[in-house]
Amino acid sequence: AAFMKEYPRIAPVLFLTVGFGLVGLTDDYIKVVCRRSMGLSAWQKLFGQLVVTGGFAWYLVRYADVSLAMKAPWMPGKYLDFGVWNIPILFFIVLGTANGTNFTDGLDGLSTSVSVPVALFFVSVATWWGYTQLGVFAAALLGGLLAFLLFNAHPAKVFMGDTGSLFLGGAVAGMAFAFDMPLILLLVGVIYIVETLSDIIQVGYFKLSHGKRIFKMAPIHHHFEMCGWSEIKIVTVFTAVSTLFCALALFGVMNRMM
Repeated sequence: AAFMKEYPRIAPVLFLTVGFGLVGLTDDYIKVVCRRSMGLSAWQKLFGQLVVTGGFAWYLVRYADVSLAMKAPWMPGKYLDFGVWNIPILFFIVLGTANGTNFTDGLDGLSTSVSVPVALFFVSVATWWGYTQLGVFAAALLGGLLAFLLFNAHPAKVFMGDTGSLFLGGAVAGMAFAFDMPLILLLVGVIYIVETLSDIIQVGYFKLSHGKRIFKMAPIHHHFEMCGWSEIKIVTVFTAVSTLFCALALFGVMNRMM
């Protein structure tokens, strides 16, 4: 409780990050150590994520100096407040971001590489706004990603697994809320969104059309792989897109959201 009061912005981010990482660790432990290839079932994994997100939401409402009303990107001083719908929206954004990073972790170095500019974006914003605690956390995340990329780049010697991808998703979502601007994830998290939507569209269309597909394979990075793109090309292009959108987000924040 004392830690929560002393560090009102960073404590919920740490809780969400570690919480999602533990859900992923449980899944990986079952797969690797218990030798059950399926790991946690989809419902078990979702339940764990809901519990962690619920704790995160409770903390924000009860202790944190963080508003659930969201800063509107590029509109100085404007907040979007949806009242009682703020909590369901929080759940949607957090779960979507975490599972988006999980979907993105499908090729050597992909999730790590596209997340580097995301972490750099949060480091820059924290420095600009004077949020020292969040800046240190974001910088640590950035350093960890760069160091991990040395072993995770193609051909990968170490893999992220659900432990790393969900940990990463919790960190990104947590920081977005700690800065009162989860809507910025529409830009900085564009790759996570595209990966998730491609999988939803593929599954939905497959069911509605009784077996037809829009993409050769989903998530979308596998579609490009089936089209003949090398893993290195896919990672390079996706990282470039992530960098471009993070740069656009940073330009908007620095020039409008003061």
